[in-house]
Amino acid sequence: MSRHVALVPAAGFGQRFGSPTPKQYLDLAGRPLMAHTLATLAAVSTIDAVAVVVSPGDEWFEDFDWSAIPRLTVLRVGGASRAESVRNGIAALREAGQLADDDWLLVHDAARCCISVELVERLIAALADDSVGGLLALPVPDTVKRADPTGRVEATVARAGLWLAQTPQMFRAAMLAEALGHGATEAITDEASAIEARGLAPRLVEGDAQNFKVTYPQDLALAAAILAARTGQD
Repeated sequence: MSRHVALVPAAGFGQRFGSPTPKQYLDLAGRPLMAHTLATLAAVSTIDAVAVVVSPGDEWFEDFDWSAIPRLTVLRVGGASRAESVRNGIAALREAGQLADDDWLLVHDAARCCISVELVERLIAALADDSVGGLLALPVPDTVKRADPTGRVEATVARAGLWLAQTPQMFRAAMLAEALGHGATEAITDEASAIEARGLAPRLVEGDAQNFKVTYPQDLALAAAILAARTGQD
Protein backbone atom coordinates (compact mmCIF):
# COMPACT_ATOMS: atom_id res chain seq x y z
CA MET A 1 0.00 0.00 0.00
CA SER A 2 1.29 3.44 -0.92
CA ARG A 3 2.49 5.72 1.86
CA HIS A 4 2.45 9.50 2.07
CA VAL A 5 5.77 11.20 2.81
CA ALA A 6 6.21 14.95 3.25
CA LEU A 7 9.47 16.48 2.05
CA VAL A 8 10.40 20.04 3.02
CA PRO A 9 13.36 21.60 1.16
CA ALA A 10 15.00 24.06 3.57
CA ALA A 11 18.52 24.56 2.26
CA GLY A 12 18.01 28.10 0.99
CA PHE A 13 19.00 31.39 2.57
CA GLY A 14 16.02 33.56 1.56
CA GLN A 15 18.04 36.38 0.00
CA ARG A 16 14.94 38.51 -0.62
CA PHE A 17 14.21 38.49 3.10
CA GLY A 18 17.44 40.35 3.85
CA SER A 19 18.33 38.60 7.11
CA PRO A 20 21.72 37.10 8.04
CA THR A 21 19.81 34.14 9.48
CA PRO A 22 17.91 31.95 6.98
CA LYS A 23 14.23 32.84 7.30
CA GLN A 24 13.24 29.25 8.12
CA TYR A 25 15.02 29.72 11.48
CA LEU A 26 13.65 33.15 12.39
CA ASP A 27 11.50 33.40 15.50
CA LEU A 28 7.77 33.13 14.91
CA ALA A 29 5.54 32.94 17.99
CA GLY A 30 8.39 31.60 20.09
CA ARG A 31 9.51 28.88 17.67
CA PRO A 32 11.61 28.82 14.52
CA LEU A 33 9.38 29.56 11.56
CA MET A 34 9.98 26.14 10.03
CA ALA A 35 8.85 24.37 13.21
CA HIS A 36 5.27 25.47 12.52
CA THR A 37 5.48 24.03 9.02
CA LEU A 38 6.90 20.68 10.13
CA ALA A 39 4.54 20.33 13.08
CA THR A 40 1.48 20.78 10.89
CA LEU A 41 2.65 18.23 8.35
CA ALA A 42 3.41 15.76 11.15
CA ALA A 43 -0.11 16.29 12.52
CA VAL A 44 -1.73 15.02 9.31
CA SER A 45 -2.82 11.48 10.14
CA THR A 46 -2.33 10.18 6.60
CA ILE A 47 1.28 11.38 6.39
CA ASP A 48 3.57 8.56 7.45
CA ALA A 49 6.84 10.48 7.65
CA VAL A 50 8.21 14.01 7.39
CA ALA A 51 11.67 14.76 6.03
CA VAL A 52 13.42 18.12 5.97
CA VAL A 53 16.34 18.77 3.61
CA VAL A 54 18.96 21.19 4.92
CA SER A 55 22.32 22.26 3.58
CA PRO A 56 25.33 20.09 4.48
CA GLY A 57 26.86 23.22 5.97
CA ASP A 58 23.75 24.30 7.89
CA GLU A 59 24.85 25.98 11.15
CA TRP A 60 21.41 26.59 12.65
CA PHE A 61 19.36 23.39 12.73
CA GLU A 62 21.05 21.90 15.80
CA ASP A 63 20.44 25.09 17.78
CA PHE A 64 16.78 24.16 18.20
CA ASP A 65 14.85 21.33 19.82
CA TRP A 66 12.83 19.44 17.22
CA SER A 67 11.88 16.51 19.45
CA ALA A 68 8.21 17.56 19.63
CA ILE A 69 7.79 16.80 15.92
CA PRO A 70 7.13 13.08 15.45
CA ARG A 71 8.43 10.99 12.56
CA LEU A 72 10.90 13.68 11.51
CA THR A 73 13.96 12.80 9.44
CA VAL A 74 16.74 15.33 8.81
CA LEU A 75 18.60 15.04 5.52
CA ARG A 76 21.78 17.10 5.13
CA VAL A 77 21.82 16.81 1.35
CA GLY A 78 20.56 20.23 0.27
CA GLY A 79 21.71 21.54 -3.08
CA ALA A 80 22.20 24.87 -4.82
CA SER A 81 18.59 24.99 -6.03
CA ARG A 82 15.19 23.86 -4.82
CA ALA A 83 15.03 21.19 -7.52
CA GLU A 84 18.43 19.83 -6.56
CA SER A 85 17.48 19.71 -2.87
CA VAL A 86 14.28 17.82 -3.64
CA ARG A 87 16.06 15.44 -5.98
CA ASN A 88 18.78 14.77 -3.40
CA GLY A 89 16.17 14.31 -0.68
CA ILE A 90 14.30 11.73 -2.73
CA ALA A 91 17.53 9.84 -3.42
CA ALA A 92 18.48 9.83 0.26
CA LEU A 93 15.07 8.57 1.36
CA ARG A 94 15.08 5.83 -1.27
CA GLU A 95 18.60 4.75 -0.32
CA ALA A 96 17.54 4.53 3.32
CA GLY A 97 14.51 2.42 2.40
CA GLN A 98 12.13 5.13 3.62
CA LEU A 99 10.53 5.86 0.24
CA ALA A 100 9.16 3.45 -2.36
CA ASP A 101 8.61 4.27 -6.03
CA ASP A 102 4.83 4.17 -5.65
CA ASP A 103 4.70 6.31 -2.49
CA TRP A 104 3.12 9.74 -2.67
CA LEU A 105 5.60 12.54 -1.99
CA LEU A 106 4.23 15.87 -0.77
CA VAL A 107 6.82 18.62 -1.29
CA HIS A 108 6.08 21.71 0.79
CA ASP A 109 7.84 25.07 1.17
CA ALA A 110 9.41 25.54 4.59
CA ALA A 111 8.29 29.19 4.54
CA ARG A 112 4.60 28.34 4.03
CA CYS A 113 4.23 28.08 7.78
CA CYS A 114 0.47 28.77 7.88
CA ILE A 115 -0.47 25.57 6.08
CA SER A 116 -3.33 23.79 7.85
CA VAL A 117 -4.01 20.12 8.44
CA GLU A 118 -7.37 20.49 6.68
CA LEU A 119 -5.74 21.89 3.54
CA VAL A 120 -3.24 19.05 3.31
CA GLU A 121 -6.02 16.52 3.83
CA ARG A 122 -8.00 18.18 1.02
CA LEU A 123 -5.08 17.77 -1.35
CA ILE A 124 -4.50 14.13 -0.41
CA ALA A 125 -8.18 13.26 -0.83
CA ALA A 126 -8.47 15.04 -4.17
CA LEU A 127 -5.46 13.25 -5.65
CA ALA A 128 -6.01 9.79 -4.15
CA ASP A 129 -6.91 8.23 -7.51
CA ASP A 130 -5.17 10.69 -9.81
CA SER A 131 -2.80 9.21 -12.37
CA VAL A 132 -0.46 12.22 -12.33
CA GLY A 133 -0.75 14.11 -9.06
CA GLY A 134 -1.15 17.80 -8.51
CA LEU A 135 -0.78 20.83 -6.32
CA LEU A 136 -2.59 23.37 -4.22
CA ALA A 137 -3.17 26.62 -6.09
CA LEU A 138 -5.38 29.71 -6.11
CA PRO A 139 -7.20 31.25 -9.08
CA VAL A 140 -5.70 34.70 -9.78
CA PRO A 141 -8.11 37.18 -8.14
CA ASP A 142 -6.72 40.48 -9.43
CA THR A 143 -6.18 42.19 -12.74
CA VAL A 144 -2.79 41.16 -14.14
CA LYS A 145 -0.46 43.59 -15.88
CA ARG A 146 2.61 42.71 -17.93
CA ALA A 147 5.42 45.30 -17.67
CA ASP A 148 7.80 46.49 -20.32
CA PRO A 149 11.55 46.85 -19.62
CA THR A 150 11.04 50.41 -18.32
CA GLY A 151 8.50 49.38 -15.70
CA ARG A 152 5.44 50.67 -17.56
CA VAL A 153 2.35 48.64 -18.43
CA GLU A 154 2.82 46.80 -21.69
CA ALA A 155 -0.46 44.88 -21.61
CA THR A 156 -3.31 43.70 -19.43
CA VAL A 157 -3.31 39.91 -19.29
CA ALA A 158 -6.58 38.00 -19.22
CA ARG A 159 -6.68 36.23 -15.86
CA ALA A 160 -9.16 33.53 -16.87
CA GLY A 161 -7.49 30.17 -16.31
CA LEU A 162 -4.53 31.64 -14.41
CA TRP A 163 -3.63 30.14 -11.03
CA LEU A 164 -1.03 30.95 -8.37
CA ALA A 165 0.89 27.81 -7.43
CA GLN A 166 1.16 26.86 -3.77
CA THR A 167 2.43 23.80 -1.94
CA PRO A 168 2.26 20.98 -1.02
CA GLN A 169 2.74 19.56 -4.51
CA MET A 170 2.03 15.84 -4.53
CA PHE A 171 3.38 13.25 -6.97
CA ARG A 172 4.49 9.64 -6.96
CA ALA A 173 8.11 9.38 -5.85
CA ALA A 174 9.40 7.61 -8.95
CA MET A 175 7.59 9.97 -11.30
CA LEU A 176 8.97 13.06 -9.59
CA ALA A 177 12.49 11.64 -9.34
CA GLU A 178 12.45 10.89 -13.07
CA ALA A 179 11.11 14.35 -13.91
CA LEU A 180 13.73 16.10 -11.78
CA GLY A 181 16.45 14.03 -13.41
CA HIS A 182 15.95 15.74 -16.76
CA GLY A 183 16.88 19.26 -17.80
CA ALA A 184 18.51 22.12 -15.94
CA THR A 185 17.39 22.20 -12.32
CA GLU A 186 17.71 26.00 -12.14
CA ALA A 187 14.88 26.28 -14.70
CA ILE A 188 12.53 24.25 -12.49
CA THR A 189 10.72 26.61 -10.14
CA ASP A 190 8.48 23.96 -8.58
CA GLU A 191 7.81 20.24 -8.80
CA ALA A 192 4.78 20.70 -11.05
CA SER A 193 6.91 22.43 -13.68
CA ALA A 194 9.22 19.41 -13.77
CA ILE A 195 6.23 17.12 -14.28
CA GLU A 196 4.81 19.43 -16.97
CA ALA A 197 8.13 19.31 -18.83
CA ARG A 198 7.60 15.56 -19.21
CA GLY A 199 4.31 16.18 -21.04
CA LEU A 200 2.00 15.54 -18.08
CA ALA A 201 -0.73 17.78 -16.67
CA PRO A 202 -0.87 18.05 -12.86
CA ARG A 203 -4.26 18.62 -11.29
CA LEU A 204 -5.01 21.96 -9.63
CA VAL A 205 -6.63 21.70 -6.20
CA GLU A 206 -7.94 24.96 -4.76
CA GLY A 207 -5.84 26.14 -1.83
CA ASP A 208 -6.20 28.99 0.65
CA ALA A 209 -4.87 32.56 0.74
CA GLN A 210 -3.51 31.92 4.25
CA ASN A 211 -1.13 29.35 2.78
CA PHE A 212 1.25 32.08 1.61
CA LYS A 213 5.03 31.97 1.57
CA VAL A 214 6.89 34.22 4.00
CA THR A 215 9.13 36.18 1.63
CA TYR A 216 9.63 39.65 3.11
CA PRO A 217 10.06 40.86 6.74
CA GLN A 218 6.52 42.25 6.89
CA ASP A 219 5.16 38.79 6.11
CA LEU A 220 6.21 37.60 9.58
CA ALA A 221 3.62 39.80 11.28
CA LEU A 222 0.86 38.44 9.05
CA ALA A 223 1.94 34.84 9.71
CA ALA A 224 2.01 35.52 13.45
CA ALA A 225 -1.51 36.97 13.32
CA ILE A 226 -2.86 33.95 11.45
CA LEU A 227 -1.27 31.47 13.85
CA ALA A 228 -2.44 33.44 16.88
CA ALA A 229 -6.02 33.51 15.56
CA ARG A 230 -5.97 29.73 15.17
CA THR A 231 -4.88 29.18 18.74
CA GLY A 232 -7.20 31.81 20.18
CA GLN A 233 -4.37 34.03 21.38
CA ASP A 234 -4.51 37.81 21.37
